[in-house]
Amino acid sequence: MATLGELERSVMSRLWDEPQALSANELRHQLGEDLAVTTVLTVLSRLEKKGLVVRDRGLRPHRYSAAASREEHTVELLNEVLGTAADREAVLARFIGGISDSEAETLRRVLQTG
Repeated sequence: MATLGELERSVMSRLWDEPQALSANELRHQLGEDLAVTTVLTVLSRLEKKGLVVRDRGLRPHRYSAAASREEHTVELLNEVLGTAADREAVLARFIGGISDSEAETLRRVLQTG
């Protein structure tokens, strides 16, 4: 999974937060920065190539949405990191050692129903 730059993360955050697809111009306005629409289109194109964004070409202007939810993306990142670990058990133990009591309870519940 490719790492994301600051602007790419901002665009993805907006797409994840929006229930409907957005045009590049709508994204530009939401980002609240002084960006050219061509800059936003370039970022969207890169994100599409990375498989993170889906473009609806059936509408003009094109509309963009996240290819997967924020949670699904996070799971992919976690699985990728775990896949590179020499000792997955040690990584999981350290991760679990750093979570809050309420998160630990959620994890127990998920594992029991799982």
